[in-house]
Amino acid sequence: MDVSLLTWVITIVVILGLFVFDFFAHVRTPHEPTLRESGFWSAVYITIAVVFGLFVWWQWGSTSGGEYFAGYVTEKALSVDNLFVFVVIMTKFAVPRVYQQKVLLLGIVMALVMRAGFIALGAAAINAYSWVFYLFGLFLLFTAVKLVSESDDPAGHETARNSRISQILKKYFRASDTYDGDKLFSKVDGKRVMTPLLVVLIVIGFTDVLFALDSIPAIYGLTQEPYLVFTANAFALMGLRQLYFLLGGLLTKLIYLSYGLSLILAFIGAKLILHALHENTLGFINGGEPVSVPEISTGLSLAVIGGTLVVTTIASLVVSKRREQKSLDSNSTL
Repeated sequence: MDVSLLTWVITIVVILGLFVFDFFAHVRTPHEPTLRESGFWSAVYITIAVVFGLFVWWQWGSTSGGEYFAGYVTEKALSVDNLFVFVVIMTKFAVPRVYQQKVLLLGIVMALVMRAGFIALGAAAINAYSWVFYLFGLFLLFTAVKLVSESDDPAGHETARNSRISQILKKYFRASDTYDGDKLFSKVDGKRVMTPLLVVLIVIGFTDVLFALDSIPAIYGLTQEPYLVFTANAFALMGLRQLYFLLGGLLTKLIYLSYGLSLILAFIGAKLILHALHENTLGFINGGEPVSVPEISTGLSLAVIGGTLVVTTIASLVVSKRREQKSLDSNSTL
């Protein structure tokens, strides 16, 4: 896949332009978006991502197009899981609903910038050392197991870490406990201080770094093209703000999402290890020669990822509905 510098520049400019448009059109004036507004713009950004995928398919072929869509779906699913933690952070800091849009959008931009750095480092490591795929694969398998062990409370396990970050910020920097509109800085007794909104933004930024440690190796397990890795991440993050308000209470009903994501990460981890064996250069494995193992195709990856998400989502909604009905029946008998 040959991507010219001009294509890179145009893509980055378009993506940044969409974020700037999002800020001035929806975030600059603080307000709580309606369900209709969130649904419409979520659909718009998903459509843009799909159209871009079709362009990749037309321009570079079905293999690249399939890799992009597999990466996009995986990153989008992982982003939805991230929303659980965002809800906890917003609740903990009691961020007013009208100001949450600004925090989310700025946090998403921070995430994209940091992920671009991880993507560049990952590409450099893969080009220099093929054995990096072993590390990526083992890390994803470890993450999958960790995700299952924490599935009882996927967001709650981040609370202690987020509390430590906020405590460190308040210890070394002047910080106010009072919101001043949607300002990131305010003045108290003539001194410039951070508002809670900025503290929340920094906490979300650190949280995004941790999420990137999972998502970047995952997508490199689906494609080794930095352009596809970057665009899949960018379009998955785009529209996440609207999705946060659109899903709302639905997040609590996705009770099996962590299990589905852990299965996807384990599958990609296994795929990476198989790929590493196929490209093996480590002397203590098969004498440094490639190992004859089956390679998992992009089509199979798409089927496994899509099928897992569909099954876990349907199962979550069905079981959640039954539990709600059971609770209502129990209350009615009291």
